[in-house]
Amino acid sequence: MNPNISKDVYESLAEFRYQLKRFLHFSDSEARKFGITPQQHQLLLAIKGFPSREFATPGELSERLLITHHACVGLIDRSEHLGLVSRRKNPEDGRSVLVEVTEKGSDILEKLSEIHLEELTRIGLFKG
Repeated sequence: MNPNISKDVYESLAEFRYQLKRFLHFSDSEARKFGITPQQHQLLLAIKGFPSREFATPGELSERLLITHHACVGLIDRSEHLGLVSRRKNPEDGRSVLVEVTEKGSDILEKLSEIHLEELTRIGLFKG
């Protein structure tokens, strides 16, 4: 055992991991209440939260979601089928597509985000 790591540090790390897991469990549960999967919630958030624009490519999304490109395309397919996202041709590269959040997806994401911000405020991680 590393003598430089104190019991307090282990307790802090364990508490952080516990709170993180609790929040993720909360997040997954809330997504399901809105009729979407936690992965679909994360997809919507990854698109809306993509830096400097309101769309992303499947490759960018697979990187952000830490899933394979193939898995990401399947997630996009299922989300598009539910009307949460739409695809359009990339005007700069006809071989790729751009994925955007639809109005339905935006409505769900906005409600989920409000709930998440309330929870983060409640547990002291957001000072909105």
